[in-house]
Amino acid sequence: MAGNGQTIIELDRKRMSAMAEKDVATLRAVLADDLIYTHSSARLDTKQSLIGAMESGATVYTAVEPSEVKAQDCGDTVILTGKARIGVTSGGKAMSFGVRFTDVYVNRGGQWQMVAWQSTRLPE
Repeated sequence: MAGNGQTIIELDRKRMSAMAEKDVATLRAVLADDLIYTHSSARLDTKQSLIGAMESGATVYTAVEPSEVKAQDCGDTVILTGKARIGVTSGGKAMSFGVRFTDVYVNRGGQWQMVAWQSTRLPE
């Protein structure tokens, strides 16, 4: 299973684009049912609450653009670290900021899914 790093970097870029494009079908496929999504504000989401907030309009991502992404390939697990520029409207407030993130993907039965996201806001 070694050598999956670039594949997962590309899959995560697709996931980030799906968030900005409100592509819920892609998100349902890529996000694991047991996802733990820790926002830079320390708010926690599950797969269901993250997608639900996007569907209701409570959270609207306008851009999620990664940079400096590196992969650690651990076989059936790939850990990504990098930066992202995020544009989002949450609770009616538009924001744009940078984060440093750690993102974990696991291969379950031949399907790669994101199981964890943790981000820290970068100083502006």
